[in-house]
Amino acid sequence: MELFSISLHDAEQSQRQKLHDLLLQEYTLLHNFPVIPRLEWNSELDRLTGRIDTVPDFRLIEHGPPLYRSTATALAEYIVSELEQQLLTSIIRKQYRIEREEELATIVRFCSEMLGSVQADPGDRDPFGEADRKRRKQKVTDELDTFLQDNTELNLTGFVTFRLQTYWNELRDAAEYAVDEFVMDKQYQEFISLLRYFVDLQDAKLPLVHLLHKTGHEFIVCDERLQPLEHKPVDRIVAEMVEYEMNVEDMVISTLVTIAPKQIVIHTRQPELQIIRTIESIFGLRVSVCVGCVSCHASFENRI
Repeated sequence: MELFSISLHDAEQSQRQKLHDLLLQEYTLLHNFPVIPRLEWNSELDRLTGRIDTVPDFRLIEHGPPLYRSTATALAEYIVSELEQQLLTSIIRKQYRIEREEELATIVRFCSEMLGSVQADPGDRDPFGEADRKRRKQKVTDELDTFLQDNTELNLTGFVTFRLQTYWNELRDAAEYAVDEFVMDKQYQEFISLLRYFVDLQDAKLPLVHLLHKTGHEFIVCDERLQPLEHKPVDRIVAEMVEYEMNVEDMVISTLVTIAPKQIVIHTRQPELQIIRTIESIFGLRVSVCVGCVSCHASFENRI
């Protein structure tokens, strides 16, 4: 008895094997089941067929629903794990005209991490990403289960393309967010490069500047003796660049770029802050970060 037939056009051999293994894995989880379906691959038709040999204890009306549910679960896992990145690539390439392979790969990777399809780092578990992946897979499983209960032939490519619109909408939303983040990051990196170039062109006006970090973006700018520097007019072009691109309220970035000191020591208890990383990106080896040295400890404690 033929239970289902799944067409897998353009699937690679590894993908065919993956689906085969996923199906068998799900079938072994069926409890009190009289027989496990026999899977047959037809190379000419690119079709995987599930059959049940004649077994007296097997009754389609009773055993069919859980068997089709298991089949749907395996197919949903296959779609999310094997096809999702291909679908994201298609969306990004067609909708946003991203053609450069390295840029495309970066955006797809970010999408996949955000959706929980892959981990940002090996062994790094994101419970929110895993929950989102599980929810997404559950929706796909439900759609497939409904279809398989009434249809024995499934063209997987056609089903994914035309039946999973809610799933597609989620992928499109993720792609839109990822592209926006990519563009913003690219603009940010270009802006950092411009500021770095501007700094390199200038003669250093001070040999050493200390930044005493208070909170957030608030710093006290001090000279080499840890005495606060008088507020000096900031280069108008730099000020406009920083405010427009980065919106740093205290203008510490524009002050540093204008002074272009030979060395900057940042005294902070939060070295991971983005503004500190930005200063390091602009000034490179000129920057050192102190989290509590002996020479500045008293002054640091008094001011923060």
